[in-house]
Amino acid sequence: MAIQPRFTPAFLGFFIVLASGITTPVAADSSSLHQATIEYLAQTPQRDDDARADVSGDVSLEHPLVDASSVRSWIPLELEPEPPAYPLVLNAQVQHFLDRFTGERRDVIGLWINRSNRYLGMIREVLKSRGLPEDLAFTAMIESGFNPVAVSRVGAVGLWQFMAATARRYGLRVDRWVDERRDPEKSTFAAAAYLGDLHKMFGSWWLAQAAYNAGEMKVVRAIRATGSNDFWDLARSRHLMRETKDFVPQIQAATMIGRDPAQYGFETGDTTIVAFETVTVPAGTSLRWLAAAAGVSADMLASLNPSLIRSVTPPGAPYALRVPVGTGSGVLIALEAPRPPPSRVRARVVARVPGKSVARASTTRDGAIHVVRPRDTVSSIAKHYGVSTNDVLRWNSLEKRSRIRPGDRLKVTDIRLPSEPRQASAR
Repeated sequence: MAIQPRFTPAFLGFFIVLASGITTPVAADSSSLHQATIEYLAQTPQRDDDARADVSGDVSLEHPLVDASSVRSWIPLELEPEPPAYPLVLNAQVQHFLDRFTGERRDVIGLWINRSNRYLGMIREVLKSRGLPEDLAFTAMIESGFNPVAVSRVGAVGLWQFMAATARRYGLRVDRWVDERRDPEKSTFAAAAYLGDLHKMFGSWWLAQAAYNAGEMKVVRAIRATGSNDFWDLARSRHLMRETKDFVPQIQAATMIGRDPAQYGFETGDTTIVAFETVTVPAGTSLRWLAAAAGVSADMLASLNPSLIRSVTPPGAPYALRVPVGTGSGVLIALEAPRPPPSRVRARVVARVPGKSVARASTTRDGAIHVVRPRDTVSSIAKHYGVSTNDVLRWNSLEKRSRIRPGDRLKVTDIRLPSEPRQASAR
């Protein structure tokens, strides 16, 4: 996962030690390394939209999942004609994971490879636009299995498994309405920027990936303790966690397979990529309502806008919504048409049963809303309303490990109220 960068005086001391003659991970004149480090630490990665708006016409990213306006705001002014190659090595650690990925984990890796068809082209183009090795794309394979809505046990989210603080540092919006860590394109630009910064610090893609997983300072301390800036030396020491020691060789194995899946017996199916166009919609626009009004698939609209965690555009300002190519005019017509008045909400009074109270719910034209109480779980809510847990997760865009908190409002459509007996099915 991407850990929030933490720059401390120890980091400066690390470069001073390196400058004294042990080793230098970044190609630089050792006499100026001290000053260069101070200058680097004083900088904060940020998007310079004005400086990058006037990009050479030679730069072109043509991929259905890449928004040209976003590209213009992220592409650096100077691009290398050919991105550097990502180094591969086949040693005992890499061979271990290569055997595992083609053996006991073949089914999982096959799923990831098939899923990659949707995102790999876009990721490679973004990395190339930043002057980075295209094979860095397989970092996302190990991070998330190319799942843009993956959530880790510690709260890292998206293709690139960003923690919220790191995501915000690299320009992604993360709040109660929008989580751009779930946006494949925007999170890829952020990951490219972060990996690029890490490579500037360590001068090695393997160390950059290790720092992406563990955090810069853990890698810095390992280098200082061992006196080596070779990842494989660090991996043989006790100064890195097992997760980080395994992270880089897993990416190495995934890259070898990803370069030529057929060589390892994997089949790559064709995955249809839906190109999109952008339409500005009012704040608070419900995706479900808009899909019905414009005749667009609700699932398609949700998949093109995964960062909208509540399936509604955020309040306060118009929102640039992605819609399938060719449907933009229909969406605009639907937005201009008068909306029907909202249905009157019928609230159901909380019923009290000896020993317990029945959950509070309200019925709307979209179904029912459950207000989460202390000690509620998704499964207990689903059981209470006579629906499946998977339905509650799907209706609320939740993952199995997502947390719910008291006061949250969950959709529980197609409910059967506790007082209503189940009807016998016709035979």
